[in-house]
Amino acid sequence: MIPKVAVIGGGSWATAIIKMLSDNFSTKEIYWWMRNADAINHLQKYKHNPNYLSSVEIRIPEDNISDDLATIVNLADYIILNVPAAFLKETLSKISPEQFKGKKIISAIKGIVPEENQIIAEFLNQKYQVPLEHILVISGPCHAEEVALEKLSYLTIASVNVGLAGFFANLLNTRYIKTNVSDDIFGTEYAAVLKNIYAVASGICHGIGYGDNFQAVLISNAIREIKRFVDAVHPISRDIKESAYLGDLLVTAYSQFSRNRTFGNMIGKGYTVKSAQLEMNMIAEGYYAASCMHVINKKYKVDMPISRAVYAILYEKHSPQIEMRLLTEQLN
Repeated sequence: MIPKVAVIGGGSWATAIIKMLSDNFSTKEIYWWMRNADAINHLQKYKHNPNYLSSVEIRIPEDNISDDLATIVNLADYIILNVPAAFLKETLSKISPEQFKGKKIISAIKGIVPEENQIIAEFLNQKYQVPLEHILVISGPCHAEEVALEKLSYLTIASVNVGLAGFFANLLNTRYIKTNVSDDIFGTEYAAVLKNIYAVASGICHGIGYGDNFQAVLISNAIREIKRFVDAVHPISRDIKESAYLGDLLVTAYSQFSRNRTFGNMIGKGYTVKSAQLEMNMIAEGYYAASCMHVINKKYKVDMPISRAVYAILYEKHSPQIEMRLLTEQLN
């Protein structure tokens, strides 16, 4: 039986997920919540998202698109969250744990909930009493822009409930999407958070003027940082070279579509955080993640010089040139 699936959020990944689902089963079973009423009106009239991936045709019924979150949540069996982590708490503020009862919640968010300093699975489990067995995480390596172009892409679906992960993975499988399943929900989530910080670092280095040779050293050290941290938080057997970890890091650190790399590049070229954010007009999750990880790592005390350097640049206003020069003495 095909479940009713709701996508919460209006960004590029939400649009890409709607496309994947629409290419795989009946659009009558797909619902979409967006905050922006003008965008909804545009979608209903012209069948395209005016703000993100506007080339993608939206084929779901216009009555299935709404700004009434409670109604969309109540209608769905599977709920895919795709709002920036910084705004998740506010977005769900009027939703009660009872409304999530019995539903499967999927996070396509690559960030940490500020103030709570929790990954999405922890936040849903502790604040909304969603059992871990009902929580799934979508990780890459995959950019929404390439999904829109139907370029072959891979996704990893992680859950402690591997059977559920496999079922949901089949909902996303198309001729241009291949899926893998993992039971490492904590490792894949934290790796997805950290890779955004390292993509910011990559962009900063590029903006300053470091070349490809140094970028290779930076990212090879970054994957080791990820391994040290996820092994400290959730010490299970995992291969850090798998696509969900190393692959996701590589595409985010190097791709032209990476908003975190773009944000870092602007910082390296001398933009302030505020001016970079205003010019991009998109959320770079790595900015918020750098602060959250700085707090979280006070508990674990993992050696993370790259993450620490990004935090110092973004939040302590250290010189990018000086901070990265100091970092070069710590990498190998």
